Amino acid sequence: MSFVEVLELVAAAKAWVAQDPDAETRFELETLVAKVEAGSKTDLANLRDRFSSRLGFGTAGLRGELGAGPNRMNRVLVAQAAAGIAAYLNANFSAPTVAIGFDGRVNSDVFAADSAAIFAAAGVEVHLFDGYAPTPLLAFAVKHLGLSAGVMVTASHNPPRDNGYKVYLGGSNGGSQIIAPVDKQIASEIERVAKTATFEQIAKVADLESAANVHILGADVRLAYRQAAAKWAVNGVAEQPSSQVKLVYTAMHGVGWATVEPLWALAGLQPLETVTEQLHPDGDFPTVAFPNPEEPGALDLAFAKASAVGAGVILANDPDADRLAVAVADVLADGGWRKLTGDEVGLILADEIASRFSAADAAGNTAALACSIVSSSALARVAAANNLKFVETLTGFKWISKVPNLIFGFEEALGYCIDPQVVPDKDGISAAVLMASIVNRLAARGETLDDLSAQLGEKYGFFATGQISIRVTDLSVIGATMARLRAEPPADIGGNAVTLTDLALGANGLPPTEGLRFDSADGRRVIVRPSGTEPKLKCYLQVEGNSAADARAGLSELTAAMQALLA
Repeated sequence: MSFVEVLELVAAAKAWVAQDPDAETRFELETLVAKVEAGSKTDLANLRDRFSSRLGFGTAGLRGELGAGPNRMNRVLVAQAAAGIAAYLNANFSAPTVAIGFDGRVNSDVFAADSAAIFAAAGVEVHLFDGYAPTPLLAFAVKHLGLSAGVMVTASHNPPRDNGYKVYLGGSNGGSQIIAPVDKQIASEIERVAKTATFEQIAKVADLESAANVHILGADVRLAYRQAAAKWAVNGVAEQPSSQVKLVYTAMHGVGWATVEPLWALAGLQPLETVTEQLHPDGDFPTVAFPNPEEPGALDLAFAKASAVGAGVILANDPDADRLAVAVADVLADGGWRKLTGDEVGLILADEIASRFSAADAAGNTAALACSIVSSSALARVAAANNLKFVETLTGFKWISKVPNLIFGFEEALGYCIDPQVVPDKDGISAAVLMASIVNRLAARGETLDDLSAQLGEKYGFFATGQISIRVTDLSVIGATMARLRAEPPADIGGNAVTLTDLALGANGLPPTEGLRFDSADGRRVIVRPSGTEPKLKCYLQVEGNSAADARAGLSELTAAMQALLA
């Protein structure tokens, strides 16, 4: 950087400090500026990263690392977002209303309170949760109360120092997460606010006018959600809770337990054995490096607890409880545990919901099952066998939840939309109730989830799916890898000839998305794409075999071939 550019950067940082209401981030930035002025090149790079751009607002809302500056999550950035969203709602709804929820991450409650005040001051009727709320509860509230919008302050399963801001929209959007062009319209309003108003100017009016326009959401809406979720235990549980399978539950230091515990009682399920170290919200996530049930080591405490109490199955929510992980005793490893893939859980839940729906509704052939392009093709077989429509979407429940006449949707990343008309988003809590019911019914006839998976393989085909996930510190690595594969696509993968579909050009009637798909004549499939929420390059693999063992062997071969290709 030139001397003039450094001066301009320092001036921008000092202007940010002047409007920052948070003493911690203000001190953080003041310290960084002082080091830059003292000549530190390392700190200059850090400061430049914070101010060279701003966190982009898109269909996933905002998500990023906590800290000072426009390229971090902080009170100034959130205030700008809230003011921009309020402007959009006022322009598109005659009497706009919004629900605001927040999880247990650092500053989630602060960001929610700031947002509530700013929305209210802008004339938007606010319904703020009285405490921590799981993401599916926020999505439920938007639909249940018929609100214009919802905001959830969460970074879901991201690393501990991240936070985020998800937006749901009512009206014709049905209460699900926003998609284009709404994201761009909101982003434009946010940029306008950022250029024209400081935090003090945004929040000053709010301090004077907000109280009368803020309503607190509490026991009533929480009970309504639990009642909706409890119905999934019908026809699924053993006659007496004491005869049910012993299950271990972990909330992964998140907000799920306060809803799960009373829900379990309402549904007539045996009380859960719990991982006490991870049961209550803690934004520092002290027992896990990454609070994501998919990550290695994240369920180690749950494995130990299940072994100690003789449990049959483990259920794990991620920190905002919109995802569900399931683990079972590994018959091939003495005392070991095996996590089911999201595709395995999705198939089990899809078969259950499809069979219940078919039996209950003669018009079942108009209903749909849906999954994302990176999820298992087995769902198409479930739909065909149950006279249901199958729809494949882009990744994300903002797409899955919008499928017409949807009765179930899932994504391999542990997300399951159990009741789209009630919660138009993934819901790890309702999914846990349904899974517990299935487990108990199987146990009553002497069977396990492994037995059911084998039966479903015989019924729908033996699919094995897996994922290679490469976490990076330099995002340019992801772009370079995608560019290399696009410019010089492999003619074969592991000795099997493949054809390339560039998803960025649009494919199978879907909008363009950044990704590359490779298909072989024997049905093997590989999709490579950047993660939408984390600094990762992801590679999704699928193989169909003549048996479960055959499919697993094929997946091992394909995984090794792709690891070599991506090295």
